[in-house]
Amino acid sequence: MQHTPSFDDGRPSFDAEFALGLIGKCVLVGMTIEDKRGSTKRQEQFFGFVTSAEAGVGIELQLQGSRCGEVKWLPPATHVFNAAAPGTYRLRSTGEEVVDPDFTATWIVVQPDA
Repeated sequence: MQHTPSFDDGRPSFDAEFALGLIGKCVLVGMTIEDKRGSTKRQEQFFGFVTSAEAGVGIELQLQGSRCGEVKWLPPATHVFNAAAPGTYRLRSTGEEVVDPDFTATWIVVQPDA
């Protein structure tokens, strides 16, 4: 029997079965980059299709829209993916519209000060 990987360094567990179900799904991602004091440095939105998801590597997203052809790797954490409500989502940064994505994922990334 295969068990969900767990990490002893504070990372969340990775649900392999859920991750497998992400493959081929459209995900709308919102990312906020903060400094260690919690001040927002920038925000980013993008969307694409999951092409692979592995606990030891991460979740690979083939981007679409204005970033078509780019690949984005997300951390191997499945708890941030939520089923998206049907509808049209507009990316603030580009004005692009994403119709009926399968999932949304929101990340806050804390970067140390330079």
